[in-house]
Amino acid sequence: MREFIQKVKNHSAQQAPRPESLLKWYDRHRRAMPWRAAQGVTADPYRVWLSEIMLQQTTVATVGAYFLKFIQRWPTLNALAAADLDDVLRLWAGLGYYRRARLLHQCAQTLRDTHGGIFPQDEQTLKTLPGIGTYTAAAITAIAFNNPANVVDGNVERVMSRIFAIRDPLPQAKAKLREAAATLVPQKRCGDYAQALMDLGATICTPRSPSCDQCPWQKSCQAHAQGIQSTLPRRAKAKPKLARSAVAFVLFDPQGKVFLRRRPPQGLLASMMEIPSSPWLEGSIPSLAQARLHAPIPAKWKQSSGLVTHVFTHFTLEITVATATTDKKLKGHWVHPHKLENEALPSVMKKIVRHALTGL
Repeated sequence: MREFIQKVKNHSAQQAPRPESLLKWYDRHRRAMPWRAAQGVTADPYRVWLSEIMLQQTTVATVGAYFLKFIQRWPTLNALAAADLDDVLRLWAGLGYYRRARLLHQCAQTLRDTHGGIFPQDEQTLKTLPGIGTYTAAAITAIAFNNPANVVDGNVERVMSRIFAIRDPLPQAKAKLREAAATLVPQKRCGDYAQALMDLGATICTPRSPSCDQCPWQKSCQAHAQGIQSTLPRRAKAKPKLARSAVAFVLFDPQGKVFLRRRPPQGLLASMMEIPSSPWLEGSIPSLAQARLHAPIPAKWKQSSGLVTHVFTHFTLEITVATATTDKKLKGHWVHPHKLENEALPSVMKKIVRHALTGL
């Protein structure tokens, strides 16, 4: 690593990409986003933090509408801290990675209770807060407070791998990419620089067919000089996703309402509402006869044709759907299908209900 850092510094001294040229490009081409402050206006730490949590593992195009709904419902940090967690999960439903929503709410309450509702301005303190890791702490430090910070996301990793022609595959190359990025962090316009780097990666230095002729750093790019920009960053061969399977039990009452229950407070989709199902296990899909003991009640369960498939980060889930109707009073939550959008219901559960309704 020491030799690599010296190589980067030598490169930087000879033909370093200049933050000034990137910032000039950014002033002309910056993307309009609902959480970004107007040019020359100080960013709101609450909006910066909220958007960065939402953008983890999620695209900009998807986040925009969710961000606006959250800001309309909870315009301030203290408003979010006072919210009911179920309400937060309801508005989050569809964004995925629901642990982020629970930690978001927990972080808001921690900031209210131990920091007077004010975001700390240093990275180390920010990293002690729920749900705020290295990247998010750096992003808040730079964008919200305009302090120097090494903000490295996937877009920045791609830019650095090309600027310095780093051939080591990801994820092993992450440390080198962070060190390379650190050599370029400016002392002024820190927030604009961080956002400019991300915009450069998202719009110019794209994963495939980068628009090098439009890049303000083209002349400093070692990968472009060698003609290998489209091959970087390299990635280690991905492991195949595990496959799991289950039987879901969609129970209706005589009025057509669907029975929901709450998932356990720990684990995947913790505390979210769900359609009851058998355990999600590796192996072949269990038969309805095998899975009946996991049904919410004994009933005349009817198996629907076809499967519901849902892809999680580390595994693919295949679900057989069974339906039944009951007039029994059950401890749980009954919701009409057209009101499911108002529930903290994960996408996979909505898929299951839609599948069940098509089979009726």
